[in-house]
Amino acid sequence: MNGILLLVIGIVVCVLGYVVYGGWLSKQWGVDPNRKTPAFEYEDGVDYCPAKAPVLLGHHFASIAGAGPINGPIQAAYFGWLPVTLWILLGGIFIGAVQDYSSLFISIRNKGKSVGEVLEVTLNHKCKMMFSVFVWLVMLLVDAAFGDIVAKTFNCTPDAASTANGSVAMASMLFIPLAIAFGFMVYRKHAPLLLSSIVGVGVLALAVFAGIQFPLVFEGSTVWFWRVVVFVYCAIASITPVWILLQPRDYLNSFLLYFMIAVSIVGIFIANPTMGLPAFTSFKVGSNLLFPALFITVACGACSGFHSLIASGTTSKQLSNEKDAKMIGYGGMLLECILAVVSLIAVGSLFTSESFDAAFNELGATFYTAAGSTPAIVLATAVSNWFGGSSIIFTIISLAVSAFCLTSLDSCCRLGRFTLQEMFQPEDGSEAKGFGKLMENTYVSTIFNIGLAFLLVVAGYDKIWPLFGAANQMVAVPALMAAAVYMKKVGRNNKMFLIPMFFMAAASMFSMVLTFKSNMGIILGGATGATLFTYGIQCVFIIPMLILAILLLVDGCKFLFGSAASQKA
Repeated sequence: MNGILLLVIGIVVCVLGYVVYGGWLSKQWGVDPNRKTPAFEYEDGVDYCPAKAPVLLGHHFASIAGAGPINGPIQAAYFGWLPVTLWILLGGIFIGAVQDYSSLFISIRNKGKSVGEVLEVTLNHKCKMMFSVFVWLVMLLVDAAFGDIVAKTFNCTPDAASTANGSVAMASMLFIPLAIAFGFMVYRKHAPLLLSSIVGVGVLALAVFAGIQFPLVFEGSTVWFWRVVVFVYCAIASITPVWILLQPRDYLNSFLLYFMIAVSIVGIFIANPTMGLPAFTSFKVGSNLLFPALFITVACGACSGFHSLIASGTTSKQLSNEKDAKMIGYGGMLLECILAVVSLIAVGSLFTSESFDAAFNELGATFYTAAGSTPAIVLATAVSNWFGGSSIIFTIISLAVSAFCLTSLDSCCRLGRFTLQEMFQPEDGSEAKGFGKLMENTYVSTIFNIGLAFLLVVAGYDKIWPLFGAANQMVAVPALMAAAVYMKKVGRNNKMFLIPMFFMAAASMFSMVLTFKSNMGIILGGATGATLFTYGIQCVFIIPMLILAILLLVDGCKFLFGSAASQKA
């Protein structure tokens, strides 16, 4: 398969999906550009803060993207480029983008509340609590994993083979004061956004250059030092008004992502790579079945439950006009789809029949190519090859991918704080008392949330990390269900949610059942010590996750398909 042709098909399909299906959804849901949004109605200068559409798109896109649309397609490539491409495009247009857009829309129609709180309004308090507990546990795991990944990405010692980690650390540290200065100029001094963006991007480029030239290198291992720094930073970012840090940093960081996509696309047109990857391999590769593995692994490249939390957790509180919801919610997801297609072309261009056979025979829980490295390095290697092996391109692509882990991390920590506070709000709307009142305090909930995430790093989050893929996709089920229930309540068409909801439920639950079966086989086969603990703790987590998901789905279906008399007014 020709790389240019695959890229053009991907871009054309995404553009058509945005214009045709995205436009149809807006009409079906009744998007009203004249309606006042929660960002203005409840403006508090901390969480509710109106943002210009380009700034909010940058924040939203940087928060949902991270390394997900790069890792997923590359890790799923062992099924062949055709099934991965079909899922990226069809899944993105009809499931992923629908979830992101609808989560944002129903949130702004419900005072900027999260999906969990919308479930409480449309169904009952029990559904809200089940969803909130499930989501909080998932985000705690993400906080721990991403915090550890970022710390290891920053760790650089004199004996390291490369100073790339130190470059990422330096550039990331320089991004922070740059973002604060940008936010101050735009939101307090009312500097023109275009001029501020030009200057900001210029300084951003200088920060990247400074990172490359002056990497942070420390004697001895500094992983624990960086872990503390990262989690302290996340605690501050979780409570700082969004206009000071979160909005401007993500907006400026998004230009790195836009640059990475643009350079990759130009590289494809220059090099005209051929996909050495087969179109299709098998419905079963190693122990991985195409269903559900493909639909869990690609994740952010087609659909990710995490996106609904960003859309309804931070983005909805900053949206200035309902008409921008389509561009930010639906369009942001389709931009990810295009990046996912680029990533697939990258891994496909590196494959030869010999390297594929080697990778095929060495498949494990995570797919690594014959290049023998991480998906981020695979993308950087491929893009640099398209530019004649440019080391500068390799470094910039690697730095851009690594920087976005931190972007997703601080947004997730903020969401964890929101979710924790919501869990302790009384059902009757009265003021919380005792421990509940304590946990509703912004500072207490932030310290509690990030403290537990840090403890997970110490305890070894990697023991349950393999469950994250299915758990993340399972979040999409109540998100889609909340949108379907809300649309039915207000008398709007909700049919576009039903098939995606049941499909994602089937994929995520089946994946967890297969994992549970496999783990029990290992346990009953005589596992001992660390092996017994690892697979045992996964099984302990799987059971409540499945129960919560089934109970939520049952309650939602009772409303969606039950008689009018049985439905909550």
